[in-house]
Amino acid sequence: MPVPWFLLSLALGRNPMVFSLERVVGPQDAARCSTGLSCHLWDGDVLCLPGSIVSAPGPVLVPTRLQTELVLRCHKETDCDLCVRVAVHLAVHGFWEEPAGEEEFGRAADPGLEDPKNASLQAHVVLSFQAYPTARCVLLEVQVPAALVQPGQSVGSVVFDCFEAALGAEVRIWSYTQPRYQKELNLTQQLPALPWLNVSADGDHVRLVLDVSEEQRFGLSLYWNQAQGPAKPRWHRNLTGPQTITLNHTDLVPCLCIQVWPLEPDSVRTSICPFREDPRAHRNLWRAARLQLLPPRGWRLDAPCSLPVEATLCWQVLDGGPCQPLVPPLPRENVTVNVSTWEKLQLQECLWADSLGPLKDDVLLVDTRGPQDNRSLCALEPSGCTPLLSRASTRAARLGEQLLQDLQSGQCLQLWDDDLGALWACPMDKYTHQRWALVWLACLLFAAVLFLLLLVKKDHVKGWLRLLKENALEGAAAARSRVALLLYSADDAGFERLVGALASALCQLPLRVAVDLWSRRELSAQGPLAWFHAQRRQTLQEGGVVVLLFSPGAVALCHEWLQDVASAPGAHGPHDAFAASLSCVLPDFLQGRAPGRYVGAYFDRLLPPDSVPALFRSVPVFSLPSQLPDFLGTLQGPGAPHPGRLAERAEQVSRALQPALDSCFWSRRTPGTGGGVGPEAGDRT
Repeated sequence: MPVPWFLLSLALGRNPMVFSLERVVGPQDAARCSTGLSCHLWDGDVLCLPGSIVSAPGPVLVPTRLQTELVLRCHKETDCDLCVRVAVHLAVHGFWEEPAGEEEFGRAADPGLEDPKNASLQAHVVLSFQAYPTARCVLLEVQVPAALVQPGQSVGSVVFDCFEAALGAEVRIWSYTQPRYQKELNLTQQLPALPWLNVSADGDHVRLVLDVSEEQRFGLSLYWNQAQGPAKPRWHRNLTGPQTITLNHTDLVPCLCIQVWPLEPDSVRTSICPFREDPRAHRNLWRAARLQLLPPRGWRLDAPCSLPVEATLCWQVLDGGPCQPLVPPLPRENVTVNVSTWEKLQLQECLWADSLGPLKDDVLLVDTRGPQDNRSLCALEPSGCTPLLSRASTRAARLGEQLLQDLQSGQCLQLWDDDLGALWACPMDKYTHQRWALVWLACLLFAAVLFLLLLVKKDHVKGWLRLLKENALEGAAAARSRVALLLYSADDAGFERLVGALASALCQLPLRVAVDLWSRRELSAQGPLAWFHAQRRQTLQEGGVVVLLFSPGAVALCHEWLQDVASAPGAHGPHDAFAASLSCVLPDFLQGRAPGRYVGAYFDRLLPPDSVPALFRSVPVFSLPSQLPDFLGTLQGPGAPHPGRLAERAEQVSRALQPALDSCFWSRRTPGTGGGVGPEAGDRT
């Protein structure tokens, strides 16, 4: 919904403020008073003559406090001026003093005289207003009934509408009574120097509407405010009112500020940052943040806004998984860098990417320095930080003395160093080679024993050799088979059965198939994102292929990600690996790394061919089962059989798919069968 009229001002306080202004229609001044009082505004202005202070003859009304409010006096719908509304709070001052015997003799002489204590009070209150080059004085007549007259007590207030003033002017207001019984009240106020700004949201756009007179010229600037260093200008224009500026919601960040000033000599520039608490602005800031490592031990975070964050070192095992903090931890650095902490997310970058070359089977040693030059060494392992010279049953504990010698002889690479500790990477290749030497020795010993058995029992051994040969051939065929990782959106139970049928049929070929349907226990333990990371890494390292099975639910999820629309928490099932995998799949397609790694497919009758997003057509996309031969040939890669054999295998897979495909198709066409389309339908275990 559009926001009401706003006056944005820096002049009224230390920080930018936002004020909602009331509109007063018409050029006439007016006065009103609180309940119980009666008041009247004299026509025209009066002379500003306070006069001398005189003694009060008894209880009198005096002003005790001045209060102002900014309003708009509008002569037409779009022609408004700034106006100052003044409220004067009144109280009773003084007491009745009666001569001795007055009550006894005075009333006896003239019973018709009214007791002064039962009479109402009347006062003439003057308001004096000065704002260069304007000066005005108005007279307010106020009457208080006798029931409210209590000496020393407040009786209410009278409100005057209103004194017009220019933008940025300094105004001075005085109030006193005629005659004057005490020192006049005074108030000085600096008015803002900013036009009126209406901020409204319209779908994916934000509109800034500056409603000023048609003749007024002003400057408007949009900039990124920085905690350190100068502001970064983004947009500047000199305009004539009124104006409407449209911003895309993706341009909003918390530090986006607006500066407005009249195009007049020595005008005051007023700034405000209205998007500091806008959730969309903080999401945009996070998406724009980039983490970069700087050799040898530095880092940099780039984003439009400067906000405080915390940077810390962590470590990650070879097979992936979350980055774990160092135990014991090295000191964390509190730095002010360009990144947002609005959402509890992390930017992560590994030293291996640029500093240390390809991944290695190294062990990380944490060297902690304590008081009095005390030093302790431990090796980071999934179970924790293991002391080198301990009796634990871990690899680092068994090789503790060797690793300590490697560190002392300079064979370890120092990754981090400061006053409290250091981090070392020690190679484990030579120890791995020693272990394989023992394995080869055991194999040779086994071969010698087997040879002796052959000499003793030739006939029996021939049968064993025949079985061994057959098993070896089957094992070699399995070893040569390619890995295929199936990713799909669990639209409904029928579609899950169809995917299961396809995976089972592909397993009958020389293919090794990975699908989350068969790994629910691992998926629940690791989470969809970690499970997909591990499977994708293993598949691509072994030269396999990732198969994207498109369905209506999968296409909807892809469109959400491509349009940068964040899914609500809990919108997908706990085992929906497809939704979790898009954060890594999309960058491969956007950066051109998908060809050769990915293959797309969809099922006939379940999805129109043109529904697959264009981004994913950079890799082959097949319709199943009509294009099964080409699909199977692409999956098996260079080791695919000849076309005749491939057609036979395609026919076998097609027969296995057809019942599940027909069931899924008719369940979607028949209402009330429990099937559904969308990511939510797959939230089952």
